[in-house]
Amino acid sequence: MVLVLGLFLALPVGMALWVSLLNWDGQSNPFSGAADFVGLDNYRHLFADGGLTRTLFMTSLRNNLYYVLLVVPLQTVLALGLALAVNRRRLRGKGVFRTAFYFPSVTSSIAVSTVFLFLFQSSGAVNGLLKWVGLQGPSWFTDARGLVWVVLGWVGLVDPGSPPAALAGHGVLGLSWWEWLSGPSVAMCTIIFLVVWTTSGTFMLMFLAALQDIPEAQLESARIDGAGRWQTLRHVILPALRPVLFLVLTLGLIGTWQVFDQVYVMSQGQPANTTLTPAFLSYSLSFKDAQYGTGAAISFVLLAIILLMTGVQRLALRERDGRRRLRRGRSAR
Repeated sequence: MVLVLGLFLALPVGMALWVSLLNWDGQSNPFSGAADFVGLDNYRHLFADGGLTRTLFMTSLRNNLYYVLLVVPLQTVLALGLALAVNRRRLRGKGVFRTAFYFPSVTSSIAVSTVFLFLFQSSGAVNGLLKWVGLQGPSWFTDARGLVWVVLGWVGLVDPGSPPAALAGHGVLGLSWWEWLSGPSVAMCTIIFLVVWTTSGTFMLMFLAALQDIPEAQLESARIDGAGRWQTLRHVILPALRPVLFLVLTLGLIGTWQVFDQVYVMSQGQPANTTLTPAFLSYSLSFKDAQYGTGAAISFVLLAIILLMTGVQRLALRERDGRRRLRRGRSAR
């Protein structure tokens, strides 16, 4: 096992780290000295230089950040709701429901993405359904408007065509504040909907296994004490699901920051780079533009982001657990 992990995991990661410090064309041997050693220049291009690479990278970070902020909570809540629903004792046909909810998770993401391309076309089934209820659906995969822009335009607070000068004229890291605060594009929202639908089934099984491990006597005691469904969920079920909740959130963070195949099939980062993600940008720079060093650097920036967010999440959950133990100890005394 150590040999396999070293050969197929540790060695490629070490090679990629070395490539991120080179100006490598992808053709020569990166260890032969033919490639120029540039140190941290590839990382500097992503954060400090004012060129196109930094603009694209910051745009991809913005897109991915909104993607994470929407996908992780939505898929977690949906998975927990589905697990609670199929775990009910009086529900008939539990096996059918479990299979139906889990089926999208085992279906090829490429196949599902292709189906969604047809569903969300301008003349597709989704817009046909919206038209049937009296709504005009957008051109989903060609609409680069941010969701925040759309909502603020609907309520009449701002005109997306002429943003406030205070937001459009100032910014950070190559993007204006108006661009940072635009929200996910309409095109990105379709990808978000797809990912939530396909991943919730897997996390449902994790929650379901944890729910079935909760002692029935504990739930019965809560009912005898007069606790309702919401109180039982808040004070009994959710504390018991804390380890699984941490696992689901961690896997969700890792998966959402590494999203690639849906973007590759459905949008290629378009329209106007509003569905561009760091993972797809790393692939595009490496294998299309032969900028392997910059592409590898983006991968390690992604790794740092994932480790940072996972650590913050773990620290937050640990602090809450510590406070609860402290309060219980004081009340016992």
